[in-house]
Amino acid sequence: MSSSPVWHPFHQHGLGEPIPLVERAEGTTLYTADGRRVVDAISSWWVTTHGHNHPRIMKAIRAQTEKLDQLIFAGWTHEPAETLARGLVDMMPDGLGHVFFSDSGSTCVEVALKMALGTFYNRGEDKRSRILVMEHSYHGDTIGAMSIGARGVFNRAYAPLLFDVGTVPFPAAEPQPTYDALEAACAVGDVAAFIVEPLLLGAGGMLTYPPAVLAELHAICARHGVFFIADEVMTGWGRTGTLLACEQAGITPDILCLAKGLTGGSMPLAVTLASDEIYDAHYSTDRAKMFFHSSSYTANPIACAAACANLAIWREEDVPGRIVSLSAKLGSLLESLSTRDDVTNPRQCGTMIAFDVAVPDQGYLAEIGPRLRDHFYGQDVLLRPLGNTVYAMPPYCIEDADIARIADAMASGLDMLRA
Repeated sequence: MSSSPVWHPFHQHGLGEPIPLVERAEGTTLYTADGRRVVDAISSWWVTTHGHNHPRIMKAIRAQTEKLDQLIFAGWTHEPAETLARGLVDMMPDGLGHVFFSDSGSTCVEVALKMALGTFYNRGEDKRSRILVMEHSYHGDTIGAMSIGARGVFNRAYAPLLFDVGTVPFPAAEPQPTYDALEAACAVGDVAAFIVEPLLLGAGGMLTYPPAVLAELHAICARHGVFFIADEVMTGWGRTGTLLACEQAGITPDILCLAKGLTGGSMPLAVTLASDEIYDAHYSTDRAKMFFHSSSYTANPIACAAACANLAIWREEDVPGRIVSLSAKLGSLLESLSTRDDVTNPRQCGTMIAFDVAVPDQGYLAEIGPRLRDHFYGQDVLLRPLGNTVYAMPPYCIEDADIARIADAMASGLDMLRA
């Protein structure tokens, strides 16, 4: 693949690292051009929930291709979008009655920010223009999403483009400093919204915090009239053990962002769900108060059909049972590794397990990251460490034999570092 014109994301081509060519996939397995069977232990960047090429989802996609491929969504509509929107409103917490379509996790976050700011602007409360975020957060790679993510190697080169935000500390062992910082920032009166990854921070290092903390953060925002935005792009669709991470805290956000597993991981699609308050601030006979956001492929019919099939799987199959079973098995895997002295901070949130490797060189650019990734691929397992943080987040259909392969790959990788 050295002559390929493709420029890959989050890949340093100057290092000359090999790029496998995948020809097909099924369930948890990727089949490469050189005849290898690779276990997809990270759900192809956290998107594949029920497994690759799930029959029900593929059938829905094929059927939709024979009906309608694409349609302008500004003032037009189609059946898959209507069915999906109604299904989402029924499935998600009460109070999120309005569904806005977009294309990716990053864009649905951008939509959420614009909804929050637009609401206060349309109501004549222009001073409510500040966004609060959590330390170590990551919300995507477009400009607005980068602005609300942690400053660092991900976005250092683009600093002139980013807007300022307020940051509250990550709620570690003692969450009170987080509560105090959020309370103080909200009390100023200029904050429009607080956005958070509920229970589990992804690219920031697979950091976890308990539901009680999430509930208190939501309560603080509610007391001050600050919109609470839940970025469940990664945490949604069962990753944390429940359909939404917010469920475990018993909260309903003002704005909810969903993507990744929305189509079961089969096609790009995202939605931002909003409360009546958000929608009503944009509902007017004044055309200047409409919500100014779209993309060419908003609510693509084929992608919506895939998402409708995903919702049907959740309604009609025992997906929660699979998640409970997988979480228990991954917990046993993590427990067996956590006895090692080179494993620190073992943690689990639903179907995600993670640990840090005890090395002096830490962080996203830690040298052991690429070494471990290459070792794992040599064991026919797709694991992509976040620096010295090793994690697994496989599809819910994974079989015991492949969980054992993940465990063996992790253990042998640690042994390799010791040698």
